Amino acid sequence: MLDAGENKLSGIIPSWIGSSLQQLQMLSLRKNHFFGSIPLSLCSLNGIRFLDLSVNHLWGPIPKCFINFTAMTTQERFLTDSNYYHSYIVNRTRGRNVYNYDIIALLMWKGVEHIFENDELLLKGIDLSSNHLSGDIPSELENLVELVSLNLSRNNLTGKIPSRIGRLLSLESLDLSRNHLFGSIPSSLAQINFLSVLDLSRNNLSGQIPTGTQLQSFNASSYEENQGLCGLPLEKLCFVKERHQESVVKTQDENDGFIQAFFASMGLGFFVGFWGIFGTILFNRSWRYAYFRFLNNITEKVMSR
Repeated sequence: MLDAGENKLSGIIPSWIGSSLQQLQMLSLRKNHFFGSIPLSLCSLNGIRFLDLSVNHLWGPIPKCFINFTAMTTQERFLTDSNYYHSYIVNRTRGRNVYNYDIIALLMWKGVEHIFENDELLLKGIDLSSNHLSGDIPSELENLVELVSLNLSRNNLTGKIPSRIGRLLSLESLDLSRNHLFGSIPSSLAQINFLSVLDLSRNNLSGQIPTGTQLQSFNASSYEENQGLCGLPLEKLCFVKERHQESVVKTQDENDGFIQAFFASMGLGFFVGFWGIFGTILFNRSWRYAYFRFLNNITEKVMSR
């Protein structure tokens, strides 16, 4: 464990943390003044269970190589509590003494600072909140299926929420608020049954909130300030848009029916008028002679003028 949080450390995160401390299971550098991008050397921490780089000045994309955090991809089997005792040995002239000690860390968990001791530190989470990170949320994070907490809030992330985020079935806390994410909320998110903390507020999300008892159980504040979102638990319901679409379709159908009726009646009128006049002339000799005499008289009058 390396906990250097809540200090005034500055500069870039040293690359040797990933290359020389590959046995690290917990790394906390929160609330410092680190800047620059997240070093790719951190991806060598295969056994990392908890990574907290929050409240710094980091920028750039989230490394895709976080997929190498294999401790977050596999389920572990815990044995007896004796496995969690930590000890060190002091050699003396008349033998050696063994002393036990506790591992204690103050971590941000589900939005609240919490003290964790010993086996409690086997929790698995990533906290990159309150930085200046940009780019998409890597789809590779979908493979960290044993992740319990993921906090990427208060950054400059763009793009869509990964479509298969529902694979993170162990997730209990997800905070993606205060970014620039757009698109719809993936329907797979409704599959996460243990989710107790969710915050997608203050993004540019749109569409209907996927239906499922889990997502509708959260407060409306979890989705607020996404102008395009609709559906419960928000007051803005999606059926208004659906009715508008139905009205447009109905009006279009009515217009199409009117046009068809118009052309049909025009054709019928032409047929009746044509055969009503010229049919009688064609088949009635006296009317035909009278008609042509009428035309001759009109022609002579016009020519005489």
